[in-house]
Amino acid sequence: MRKEQHHKGWNEVKTNDSWAIFKIMGEFVMGYEKLGTIGPCVSVFGSARTKPGDAYYELAVSISQSISEAGYGVITGGGPGIMEAGNKGAHLAGGTSVGLNIDLPFEQHDNPYIDADKSLDFDYFFVRKVMFVKYSQGFVVMPGGFGTLDELFEAITLIQTHKIEKFPIILVVSDFWNGLFEWIKDTMLKIKNISPHDLDLIHIVDTKEEVVDIIDSFYKGRSLSPNF
Repeated sequence: MRKEQHHKGWNEVKTNDSWAIFKIMGEFVMGYEKLGTIGPCVSVFGSARTKPGDAYYELAVSISQSISEAGYGVITGGGPGIMEAGNKGAHLAGGTSVGLNIDLPFEQHDNPYIDADKSLDFDYFFVRKVMFVKYSQGFVVMPGGFGTLDELFEAITLIQTHKIEKFPIILVVSDFWNGLFEWIKDTMLKIKNISPHDLDLIHIVDTKEEVVDIIDSFYKGRSLSPNF
């Protein structure tokens, strides 16, 4: 009897998994339809825990404002912290301000600086990450935690494996990022787990001027379009 109950529970899980495919498809369709018309954008990542007034928050506002003034929209994860700062900078510049919000039990809520028609809600991290990569012409990565690192290394991996076209990945605040990338060079590169050119598109900077110059220089003479 116990074995039959175990099999019954397993079958119910498999049935629920099958129906979840339709919800996943719905998130992809919604994302493609809304983001397919927004034009060239740059994604800004960083900690949800960074508060207004913090140096990293204010730098993210300034960078995002400059990005918008240069003619790009800004995409963030839609929540508080650096995400809010990114949308605030775009809003201050009158630029496109997109938020890809994720349903979480803590930290996450829509920030008030997202364009009303460009606030999208996702249940699945992997669908949301596809939208970041597909519709971004560059990643600007501020100090953050595990989620920030996840999005950063996802982009590096996709570029490394030629699953997407190359785009600039800009890490802001050298004091925060240098230790990590020194380890990557001294350990991973040294034993040839990565190739030297895998790091070619990664820039570590400290100012908004450097961020905009890198993006503009990369796209000079290149077309701007979705990445896959």
